[in-house]
Amino acid sequence: MVRGSKPPTVTSHCFLSLLMLKSFWLVGSASHKPAVLADSQQPQQEYAHSIRVDGDIILGGLFPVHARGERGVPCGELKKEKGIHRLEAMLFAIDLINKDPDLLPNVTLGARILDTCSRDTYALEQSLTFVQALIERDGSDVRCANGDAPIFAKPDKVVGVIGASASSVSIMVANILRLFKNKKVVVLPPDEKSDPCGNKKLRVEFRYSEISDCRGVSVTSADRQLVGKIPQISYASTAPELSDNARYDFFSRVVPPDSYQAQAMLDIVTAMGWNYVSTLASEGNYGESGVEAFVQISRESGGVCIAQSLKIPREPKPGEFDKIILRLLETPNARAVIMFANEDDIRRVLDAAKRNNLTGHFLWVGSDSWGSKISPVVQQERVAEGAVTILPKRASVDAFDRYFKSRSLSNNRRNVWFAEFWEENFGCKLGMHGKRPGSPKKCTGLEKVSRDSTYEQEGKVQFVMDAVYAMAHALHHMHRELCAGYPGLCPRMANIDGKELLAHIRAVSFNGGCSMTDPVKLQEEKPFTVGSVMEAGGGGGGGRAHTVGSAGTPVIFNENGDAPGRYDIFQYQINNRSTAEYKVIGHWTNQLHLNMEALQWTASGSSLPTSVCSLPCQTGERKKVVKGVPCCWHCERCEGYHVQASEFTCELCPYEKRPNQNRTGCQHIPIIKLEWHSPWALVPVFISVLGIIATTFVIVTFVRFNDTPIVRASGREMSYVLLTGIFLCYVITFPMIAAPDVVVCSFRRIFLGLGMCFSYAALLTKTNRIHRIFEQGKKAVTAPRFISPASQLVITFSLISVQLLGVLVWFAADPPHTFVDYGEQRTQDPKNARGVLKCDISDLSLICSLGYSILLMVTCTVYAIKTRGVPETFNEAKPIGFTMYTTCIIWLAFIPIFFGTAQSAERMYIQTATLTVSLSLSASVSLGMLYMPKVYIIIFHPEQNVPKRKRSFKAIVTAATMTSKLSQLAAERPNGEVKTELCEGVEASVPPTKTTYVSYTNHAI
Repeated sequence: MVRGSKPPTVTSHCFLSLLMLKSFWLVGSASHKPAVLADSQQPQQEYAHSIRVDGDIILGGLFPVHARGERGVPCGELKKEKGIHRLEAMLFAIDLINKDPDLLPNVTLGARILDTCSRDTYALEQSLTFVQALIERDGSDVRCANGDAPIFAKPDKVVGVIGASASSVSIMVANILRLFKNKKVVVLPPDEKSDPCGNKKLRVEFRYSEISDCRGVSVTSADRQLVGKIPQISYASTAPELSDNARYDFFSRVVPPDSYQAQAMLDIVTAMGWNYVSTLASEGNYGESGVEAFVQISRESGGVCIAQSLKIPREPKPGEFDKIILRLLETPNARAVIMFANEDDIRRVLDAAKRNNLTGHFLWVGSDSWGSKISPVVQQERVAEGAVTILPKRASVDAFDRYFKSRSLSNNRRNVWFAEFWEENFGCKLGMHGKRPGSPKKCTGLEKVSRDSTYEQEGKVQFVMDAVYAMAHALHHMHRELCAGYPGLCPRMANIDGKELLAHIRAVSFNGGCSMTDPVKLQEEKPFTVGSVMEAGGGGGGGRAHTVGSAGTPVIFNENGDAPGRYDIFQYQINNRSTAEYKVIGHWTNQLHLNMEALQWTASGSSLPTSVCSLPCQTGERKKVVKGVPCCWHCERCEGYHVQASEFTCELCPYEKRPNQNRTGCQHIPIIKLEWHSPWALVPVFISVLGIIATTFVIVTFVRFNDTPIVRASGREMSYVLLTGIFLCYVITFPMIAAPDVVVCSFRRIFLGLGMCFSYAALLTKTNRIHRIFEQGKKAVTAPRFISPASQLVITFSLISVQLLGVLVWFAADPPHTFVDYGEQRTQDPKNARGVLKCDISDLSLICSLGYSILLMVTCTVYAIKTRGVPETFNEAKPIGFTMYTTCIIWLAFIPIFFGTAQSAERMYIQTATLTVSLSLSASVSLGMLYMPKVYIIIFHPEQNVPKRKRSFKAIVTAATMTSKLSQLAAERPNGEVKTELCEGVEASVPPTKTTYVSYTNHAI
């Protein structure tokens, strides 16, 4: 991904221009010599810190030959691999091209190679050497002391630059190489200082319209001349910022940008299952841009969160790396560390982790600056074990290995730093002026690379050669287009236009030095090989080229000058023999191909370590994301009747369902009903069965002794109605316990209140008859109406019909059906939730169904109280009263038990058992008090079941009146007096008799 950038500001132009101004003051006295000193006779000091190879076309080169210096020193120690290997790769590639008859025939490539010292500001000063030839000097008003015109030395004209290595250096250089357009530097007449003739120094002035607002720079109106820019091809700079074609339009590279690398590293992290990582970057364009690209891509793709983003300063203070390690430990779950750092910083980070005893804690993911290099992990193998690194896909160039191993002090004098490399590589000292004054060993000059020292080809050698070949192919195409058939350089290529050369560079397509594709004709040219290496110091030595120069990977550029993304993925592993090595575990070409089986995290295991902020939630748990950190969350279980709907949400199950065991879905709630084997059913059924047997026994007894006095005195017709009601009260237990269906529900509606209605309608009719008889007797001797058995039956069934009418209306308004009540046993724990299969009889319906019967019962109780003064020999008035009192107590106990358990989980069982038992007890009370004494006499004392004399209605009323008066007298007199008086009057007139049952039907009323 290309990071958006702003165009160069006026301030940056001012800085660059002032820096160039300073340089040209120095150049004015050093390089502006008379013609006689311009070429071969120039002092050698001019090239003391650079390599110069003559040629028809000169290519510039920028390499980090030395490390960054400390304490104000620009350059530090020599870099053997990143500096010398890469530098020699450019020289080797130029040698191959110059020997190739098919590539730039009759045209020789030269070079001007500079040391950047791994510092962007120093590289900027060095790169001004490349633009000297673009400076136009105006010497029309300058004369030497003898009156002759001055003669200026002609610097090498560099048409293209190979480099730089660090992205920060490439950015600086790219800004310089693109400045020279619509501007020129003019050397004005001399002032009082010395001139090119040795008298006065020149006065330099920039005539550049783009920096007309800069302060301190004199701008004059001069004719504008299009001089051209210098294209640049980097072999190692990968900062995404350089993909900005508007800002770095003349910059190209044979390595992919870090945006591809960042995507590849993100894919690796994702494949490992790591979603919580830290980033660590070296200060500068490479590190900061790489981390920024990684963070941006991870934010866009989601799934990976950044715990910390730390930066390593350019000039780290003592203890800085220990502080970085301790800061990384502030987020211990973020074990994976994404590193965009230079190899020096990588080495010091690993050393700090080792010092803090954190071997094995961090999971390093290194960019191409780590790659497969040995230097960062030397003596730190254990702390680096398991590190996953990335490197642009490359192959070792065998021809370069043979070339470099053949280099010696005698045949490589063109490399001004080779002597320093020799001392560093072999640990010896070359004479008195050697760079290693403390070394006791002296160099013999007979040492040999790889024989007397370790040697491994540096990773970017292939890309250096590809960059040189890309420039050569572009020049070849340009030469074929401008100088068709012309041997050597034609006049049209005397001044190569950088913009035109850039167009040819962007159109290049070849296969890593083995073959090339003509961008115009789109056909491959004949492949070439190079057979011998150059033995002469300047690259001479004869011989034809016969071996391949590069690794054979395709070299192409997109519209931004970037190479396609192709990476090899390595892991630093320690095998069982304690030998550490980088092992290829996969590759990335637009997508990741990773061999997970090849991963090894410890010397004895291969289990994949974790780097996550929060562990995955278990099934049935949702993620509650921490605000601002989408990869950190708390796991919350879906409680109650909720199930996991997605990774972040829980949903409530439908009312008739409950969560399954792992709460990933809903399942139907089990449906229950009152089972026959339940204790709540066994007790009511047992009572009901006993009652049915007893009732049946009474009915059979009454039918058998239907014409006996006791049965007749009981009122046979009303007794059978009452016994039918008692029987129905016992029978209703069975449909109340049976499994609900339409038939059962219909029976429940019909018989639930019908049994009680039969019973209490009959009792009410009896008590009402007694009450009316004795009330009538107080007023007259005539009998009241409607006291005959037929009338009594009519009244009773009239009362019962009201109940039946109500049931019929209920059936019509709401036909019976069943339903499942999921709310009755909807417990807090869904495991215990049950649906209860019920008939559609609500509490209100139950009250209405039983309400009428209870009304009859209450009314009957009132009449029982009113007739309590009737002699006990008259028609069961007192047993009926006791029956009603007891029944009222039973139903008064029923109401709080039934409705008080409405919220209980056992509601169905308690209410059903309470209702059925209450009905059975009511029936039992009536059966026991009204009929058991009669059955006892009929069976065990038949001598008492004999007819008595008939008495008139008047005698009955008189007896009742006397009884009433005696009761009143007893209430008015003290205890004992009434009894004595009564005894005296009664004993004198009435002989003692046994209790007899008198029926009103025996009297002639």
